[in-house]
Amino acid sequence: MAKSVIGTANVATALPRLSVPSYWDDAKIELMRRDRILRKLIPQFGDLQLVGRSEPFTTLARSIVGQQISVHSAEAVWQKLLLICPKCTPAQVLKAGDTLASCGLSKRKAEYILDLAEHFKARRAHADKWITMDDEDVITELVQIRGIGRWTAEMFLIFNLLRPNILPLDDVGLLKGISVNYFSGEPVSRSDAREVAANWEPFRTVATWYLWRSLEPVPVEY
Repeated sequence: MAKSVIGTANVATALPRLSVPSYWDDAKIELMRRDRILRKLIPQFGDLQLVGRSEPFTTLARSIVGQQISVHSAEAVWQKLLLICPKCTPAQVLKAGDTLASCGLSKRKAEYILDLAEHFKARRAHADKWITMDDEDVITELVQIRGIGRWTAEMFLIFNLLRPNILPLDDVGLLKGISVNYFSGEPVSRSDAREVAANWEPFRTVATWYLWRSLEPVPVEY
C-alpha cells in the first residue's frame, strides 16, 4: 500500500522550529504561467504555503509513524508517542525502548524508530551534511536506515530540507491529485504522473503540495 501526506497533523510539541521556502512565490508565478490547472488551483489557497521543520530526527520519526496507515491514524499514534517522548529526541526514544509499542506502533515500526535513534546517537546519520548534499545523495544515505524507503526520504527532502523539485511518485495523494485535476478522476500511472510533472520543473515540490491541498485543504506538518 502506498503512502500519502495529505491531511492534518499537530506536532508542535515536538517540532518548535518553523521554516518556509524562499522560492515559494517565484514558483507559484512560474507554475501558474506554465500550467492551466495550477493557474486555477494555486490562487484558491491564498498565502498558504509549505511549512518545514528543522529537526531531522523528529521529521524522520514522524514519517515512519505515518507509513502505510491513514493520516488520522498516524496522528493518533504520534500524539501517544509524544506523551512518552515529549521532545522526541533520540535519547528519549532510546530510553522509552519497548514501551513505544504502547503508542499503537507495530513492533516493526517501533524497531525502526529505535534504530533511527541509534543512528543519530552514534552519528551514523550525517544530518549536518544533508543540507549541502544533492537530493539523490541524501536519499541514498537515508534508505540505508531500517524503515526508511524512498517515499520517507522524499518526505524528508520536502518537509525538512525544503527541496524545491521533489516528485514523490509513490505517494497516493499526488497520484490522486493528478487523477482528479488532470484526468477527470481516471486512474493514473507513474508514467502519466511524470508526463504531467515534466512541465513543473524545477518546482515539482510546489506543484505536488498544491495537488495535496486540492484533496485536503489543511496542510500536513512533519
